[in-house]
Amino acid sequence: MKKLFGILCFLLICIAGIGFYREWFSVSTHNGESESHKIDVNLTVDTDKVKADAETVKVKAAELTGDVKDEASQFGNQAKGK
Repeated sequence: MKKLFGILCFLLICIAGIGFYREWFSVSTHNGESESHKIDVNLTVDTDKVKADAETVKVKAAELTGDVKDEASQFGNQAKGK
């Protein structure tokens, strides 16, 4: 159970790190009235950026798997010819 929790925490930290690096998430602060001593903290998620990056990954993965399929079929054709 501890291993599962550790893995989940690790994945969460990785996703958060990548998300901030890729600018999927941003944190902003705003000072309220000077008398109240309150600070508003906002977490913004740029869903358009996340969707665009996901689409880019899909395209790249399709290109890579297509290349591998082509190479495998060429290898298979060469093996049949021998």
